[in-house]
Amino acid sequence: MILITGGLGFIGSHIALHLLSKGQQVVLVDNLVNSHPHTLDRLQYIAGQYIPFLQVDVRNTPALTKFVEQYPIDVVIHCAGFKSLQESALKPIEYYNNNLSALMSIVRMMQRIGCRNFVHLSSLMVYGCSETKLSETTPLNYQCANPYIQSQQMMEKILADVFQHDNEWNMAILRLANVAGAFEQGFWGEYVPKLPKSIMGLLMQAANHEREGIELYQAAKTQDHTVERSFVHILDICDALEKALEWLKQQQHCYETFNIARDDVISIAELLHETEEVTGTKIQVLNVAHHLNQGLLDQIGADVTKAKQVLGWTAQRTVAQMLQDQWRFYRGA
Repeated sequence: MILITGGLGFIGSHIALHLLSKGQQVVLVDNLVNSHPHTLDRLQYIAGQYIPFLQVDVRNTPALTKFVEQYPIDVVIHCAGFKSLQESALKPIEYYNNNLSALMSIVRMMQRIGCRNFVHLSSLMVYGCSETKLSETTPLNYQCANPYIQSQQMMEKILADVFQHDNEWNMAILRLANVAGAFEQGFWGEYVPKLPKSIMGLLMQAANHEREGIELYQAAKTQDHTVERSFVHILDICDALEKALEWLKQQQHCYETFNIARDDVISIAELLHETEEVTGTKIQVLNVAHHLNQGLLDQIGADVTKAKQVLGWTAQRTVAQMLQDQWRFYRGA
């Protein structure tokens, strides 16, 4: 069985449905901070089966362990955590406490139940430097001051230390680009909160006339002066995760990182125009003060050669398809 932390969140719930559709059995834990209780009911209805679930903060190691001990867990997929660069700058202690404590609690739980197969969903932001072709051999910039980025760097360091001192562990770290999209049939996607933490959520709200417009930072060192980002469709992540699990089964004592992204970047200005094309809506641009974006990385893009060569994975879906799928679900949700 597969344990998914943050299993009712955007990424975790899509992974759960994808794995269930492939005949896998999953167990979910979530503290519902960034998700909703009714999500479980919908998941079970769509999957047509009961899904074991516990509402718990994964930092509560005894409660987490007691629940997980009921099931034959052989791999853990860690999706839980705080993930906003801007919010982390306002709440640094909360980000360090949540992200680092959660990871250490999960590792302790896995040690207690005898499970040593682990997939950690990280971010391309972990590199902490501006570049369009970041590769797994690119050194992490530990001088980057953003608390979210630093917490991700610390988490990977913790996992590397655990791996180095215990030869039973198999670990795959997937460094994800910005995630977007939904199931193509429109039956499942991201529920956008009133105050979105992602650019896609903000664009959906603006296109649906739920907000005045989009605040756009226009002082980046790029061609159109807006930051450039790599994106990846949530279903491409599900495909990558499935391939990573298959690869992990064949390993003995491994620790590998993989970039999971499209092999191109798109500026936020271009993304806004693409959203206008898909939704048929004009989105107003609001300038944002430069000082609010100090430390923002101008370009984040990835070299995905390693994922292609080792996992046999490449992103199949375009940014336009991400927007079309997300918009379809957003309007119908």
